[in-house]
Amino acid sequence: MVSDQGPIVQSALLRTELVRLRKEKKLTQEQVARQLEWSPSKLIRVEGGKNAITRTDLQALLTVYDVTSEGRQERLQALARGAREPAWWNAYRGDLDPTFLSYVGYSAGAAFIRQYHGTVVPGLIQTPEYAEVLATGKVSEQARVLAAKLRIQRQQEFAKRQNPPRQHYIIDEAVIRRHVGIKTDPAIMPAQLNHIADVCERDGLVTVRIIPFSTGAHLGLEGPFSLLEFDGDLDDVLYLEGRSGASVMVTGEDLRIAEYRDTFELLLEQALSADESVALMRQAAEELMG
Repeated sequence: MVSDQGPIVQSALLRTELVRLRKEKKLTQEQVARQLEWSPSKLIRVEGGKNAITRTDLQALLTVYDVTSEGRQERLQALARGAREPAWWNAYRGDLDPTFLSYVGYSAGAAFIRQYHGTVVPGLIQTPEYAEVLATGKVSEQARVLAAKLRIQRQQEFAKRQNPPRQHYIIDEAVIRRHVGIKTDPAIMPAQLNHIADVCERDGLVTVRIIPFSTGAHLGLEGPFSLLEFDGDLDDVLYLEGRSGASVMVTGEDLRIAEYRDTFELLLEQALSADESVALMRQAAEELMG
């Protein structure tokens, strides 16, 4: 459903289709702008996502591109309406890393999320208590509260989607062995591990695979990454996680996206099966409880 995808993805889908329609008509941006009596910069901003597009302007473009099907026109107008909707993550702008917030926006509309992490539990399967402990290193109380709140709100927003995404996570065994929260509440990490195991067993859309210590060195040691796939004609997105301000989001036809797809598949070959991974998490939870 369009309404499930969020404004960033709906905007990207709309822009992708408008560019394709223009190219199918073999028109340049300057030629289209001249026909509509627009400045070329206006169309450049629309196609580049710098400007939202009004219903009237979109209809004008569709007329130039000879889009006469009422169904297709309504679908594109629905995308435009969705793209203009306020994003829930805007509440965090100015306080959290803008690159990460852009990733949050894209992931909100993804159909398939693949992620590797070697040090912490991926945010979408964290418990509130685990998220709170992870945020304690933030420079201010406000940043700490917001970081933990964002992680949990992402989960809540995902739960509202009529078509939730498939989620496939690979984590290093180090993630489940580190006793996060031991100084405040030793039960936090065991509860986190049992939570992941419970989610995997009841939700067919969520899979977690563990790369055991016995594997030795592997490609994931280079750092965490996420790959997003979408329904519709939209390229994959790659997010390379770094410290605040150092993260990178890769879109379009960048060769790194294919490279990390291959990396994910290679990591899967070295990971335990889904059932073995759940069993290991249950075992680790018991050991941490002592």
